[in-house]
Amino acid sequence: MNSGHQHRVFGRRAQEHILILASGDKVRHMTVRPWMAALAFSFIGVFSIGYLLATSYLVLRDDLIGATMARQARMQHDYEDRIAALRAQVDRITSRQLLDQQVVEDKVDKLMKQQMALTSRHGKLDNLLDRAESSGLTEKDGALPAPTSPVQSYAPDAKDKRASLNRSGIEAIEKQLASGAPADATPDNSTLAYVPATDTVGDRADRIFSKVTLSLKDVEQDQRSRVEQLTSDAGNAANAIETVLTRFKIPMPETAARKNDDDAVGGPYVEPESNDGFNNSLAALDGALTRLEAVRSTAESLPFRNPAIGKDVTSPFGNRRDPFLGRLALHSGIDFRFSPGERIRPTAPGKVISAGWTGGYGNMVEIDHGNGISTRYGHMSEVLVKVGDTVDRNDVIGLAGSTGRSTGTHLHYEVRQDGHAVDPVYFMNAGLKLATYIK
Repeated sequence: MNSGHQHRVFGRRAQEHILILASGDKVRHMTVRPWMAALAFSFIGVFSIGYLLATSYLVLRDDLIGATMARQARMQHDYEDRIAALRAQVDRITSRQLLDQQVVEDKVDKLMKQQMALTSRHGKLDNLLDRAESSGLTEKDGALPAPTSPVQSYAPDAKDKRASLNRSGIEAIEKQLASGAPADATPDNSTLAYVPATDTVGDRADRIFSKVTLSLKDVEQDQRSRVEQLTSDAGNAANAIETVLTRFKIPMPETAARKNDDDAVGGPYVEPESNDGFNNSLAALDGALTRLEAVRSTAESLPFRNPAIGKDVTSPFGNRRDPFLGRLALHSGIDFRFSPGERIRPTAPGKVISAGWTGGYGNMVEIDHGNGISTRYGHMSEVLVKVGDTVDRNDVIGLAGSTGRSTGTHLHYEVRQDGHAVDPVYFMNAGLKLATYIK
C-alpha cells in the first residue's frame, strides 16, 4: 500500500484537482492545492470589500465633506462666542477695577482733607496747650490726643494720591483688599453670563476707609471734649481770680483791654474763614485763656504772698501800745522776726519808688506794683536797690536790721492801696486762695 500520495476516506482516495493549460504544442498542468484555493478566495474577498468601500466613499464624499465643514463651522462659532464672552468678562472686570480705583482715590482724598484739617488743628492746639500749661490748667503731655494713631497710620502724601498712605497703611489696606476671593475670569461654556461678586474691592476699601474716618471722628470728638473741658476750667479759674481782685477793688484787665482795643479799630466786614464747630471751640478756648492770662498776670503782679514764710509775727496790723511812747498808736504793718543781715525779697514784682532812710522806717524800700498798690519794707540794715529799679520776686532788695524806730532786728512790712495802709493779712489770705492759680 502506498501512503505518500494517497489518503483513504471510507476506503477511497481523495482526488487531486489538476489545472491543465495548453498553448500550441505545449501543455502544462498544475496541481491545485486546498490552501491555494483558500488564498485565492481571501484575496478576491478583500479586493471586493475595498472596491465597495471606495465606491461608497466616492458616492458619499460630498455629504461627508459638507458634514465635516458644518461641524468645523459650529466649533468656530462656539469658540468665537466664548472669546466674545471672555472679552466682555474682562471688560467688566476692568471697568469694576477702574471704579474701585476711583472709589479708593476718592476715599484717599477725603482722608487727606481730614488729615490736613487735623494737622492744622494740632498746630493750633499746641499753642493753646502751651498757654494752658503755663496757666497751670493741665500738663501738656497727655492733655489732648494728638491726631497720629489713625491719622499717621494713614498719613497722606500729596505727591501721589494712590501712594498717599504710609507703608504700614498701604500694607494694611492691601491685605484687606487681597483677602477676598478673586473673580473667575475663565468661566466654562455652560455659564458665560456675568455674575457680580458678592464683595468687591471697592466695598472692602469703603469699609476700611469708613473705619479710618470713624477713628478720626473719635479723635476729633475727644479733642473737642478736652478743649471744652479746658475752656470750662480756664473760665472757672478766671472767675475765681476775678472774685479776689474784685474784693480788693482791682479793675478787671479784660474790661480795660476791651476799652482800649475799641478806641482805634476798624475795617471792612469779611465773613469768617470757617464756621466749623471745632474752630469755634478753639476760639472759645483762646478767649478763655486770654482772659485767664490777663487776670492771672494782674494777680501775680500784686502782693498776695507772704514776705517772711516761716517767720514769727512780733506785732500785727492795727492799734497797739507804742513801744517808745507807751500810748495807743496805729501799727500800719506787720512785724516779722528776722536775723541780722538776713535777705529780704519783695512779695511781687514792681518798680522801686523809694529806697533809703525814711524817718521812723529807717532804711526802707517802697515798691509800686500798679493798680494803686505798693509795699514797704522797713528797718533794714542795708538797702541793695535804688529808685527806678525794676525788681522781681526773687530779687534781694536789702538786708534785715534794726534801723529807725525799732527795738530789735525785724522786718516791718506794709501794704498800701491808694496811699492808705491796709492789713497785709487780707492780701496773704487771698494769696492762699490763689495759690493754685498763680506761681
